[in-house]
Amino acid sequence: MNTEELKKHIGYTFQNEDYLKEALTHRSYLNENPKWGVPHNERLEFLGDAVLELVVTEELFNRYADQAEGWMTSVRAALVNYVMLAQVAREAGMEGTILMSRGEQRDTGRARDVILANAIESLIGALYQDGGYPAAKKFINEFVLAHLAEIIKKGLYIDAKSQLQERVQAQLKVTPSYRVIEENGPDHAKVFKVGVYFGDKLIATGSGNAKQDGEVEAARRALEIVDNERKPLL
Repeated sequence: MNTEELKKHIGYTFQNEDYLKEALTHRSYLNENPKWGVPHNERLEFLGDAVLELVVTEELFNRYADQAEGWMTSVRAALVNYVMLAQVAREAGMEGTILMSRGEQRDTGRARDVILANAIESLIGALYQDGGYPAAKKFINEFVLAHLAEIIKKGLYIDAKSQLQERVQAQLKVTPSYRVIEENGPDHAKVFKVGVYFGDKLIATGSGNAKQDGEVEAARRALEIVDNERKPLL
């Protein structure tokens, strides 16, 4: 397991290398390597998620004293969703360093992005355990909050569901509704497939580890269809 490039990229040397090894160990890897010396990264992910939210919240609270809670919540959500965190993971040099099963290695698209996003949270947890709050905060500032200006400038924090509802109500005089179409996977990694409907017509679907994530992805896809559709959708 060669982590030298990753450590160089993030600019941090671990006092306890086991924290980094754990952060890079996906649950599936242990199924094929049960004697691996560290646990999988889900506990560190749990910790890192909380640290990430605190650092981002603190930064938004201090930097934007004139903004309301709702605006800050939307911006924070745009910074810490799985799509953005997967991008951050690639920028930090994590792709190719995560230990996973051969089956998981073949995954692409959304499945791979979720693994990368979870690994970033695990890495933040590892940094917090090894170097405390300052080490985790430094990483988040350099790799996650570096996207803050872009998110605000491009309006990426505006909720896709809100955008879709506003446009569809104005154009079609209906309110989009969401229904769970399928549930797959074990309890610890359940995936919900959600459909967005205009009236009784299914317009688009999205998937996520939470129903809300599936709804947001379905709304994003529906917005693309609304943008490109030349004939009435109802």
